[in-house]
Amino acid sequence: MSKALIVWGGWNGHEPEQVAAIFERILKEERFEVEVSNTLEAYQDAEKLLDLDLIVPVWTMGQIEQELVNNVSEAVQSGVGLTGCHGGMCDAFRNNVDWQFMTGGQWVAHPGNDGVEYMVNMKRGSSPLLDHIQDFQVKSEQYYLHVDPAVEVLATTRFPVVPGPHSANGQVDMPVVWTKRWGNGRVFYNSLGHHADIIDMPQVTEMMRSGFLWAAAGKQAAAARGSSLSGAYTGMADSQQR
Repeated sequence: MSKALIVWGGWNGHEPEQVAAIFERILKEERFEVEVSNTLEAYQDAEKLLDLDLIVPVWTMGQIEQELVNNVSEAVQSGVGLTGCHGGMCDAFRNNVDWQFMTGGQWVAHPGNDGVEYMVNMKRGSSPLLDHIQDFQVKSEQYYLHVDPAVEVLATTRFPVVPGPHSANGQVDMPVVWTKRWGNGRVFYNSLGHHADIIDMPQVTEMMRSGFLWAAAGKQAAAARGSSLSGAYTGMADSQQR
């Protein structure tokens, strides 16, 4: 049985406890053994993290010790999957660039705030992961992110919908869903999920289910390839130089 750890907390405006409960339900439906924690100390035991198949962060706008980021990073590099959504993963620790490097992006704005109506456009490319999901409309925050060019984009949304200083740049397609590799690990991110009701939308639930399963299969895939972790990136040297 695959093992998953959900860690929720931080800013309550994102309803982290409710979102974590939905994620727990999805994972249990897929026969995961799930541990749920509301403390970042869940990342303290490095050996325990290495024994997982999946880590699911649901934590917005917090502070985290570098050692805990290193533990998560090393686990993911070893093959443990990392999957999250909205600010719970890519607006988690604004002052930790190592977390942002691993996850593939960082929130910077949501023009119009909550209640913006926009389209999520599925991107057909080299990954069939979300090919069973069609374009859909959502009414929520529309996330503008700074994104790692290494990610593989699976869905986008077009800006601008709401006028602002960014409008002067013309239309841009902003990633909504992406995947990334971090060592042997698979990273999956979905920018939707401002509140739990957005996660409960059938399309978003299915996105997250697919992301959980894909990311959690990374360890087994690495083992099948005979791949091992070498030259683990911890970010500590750079952190000490800053």
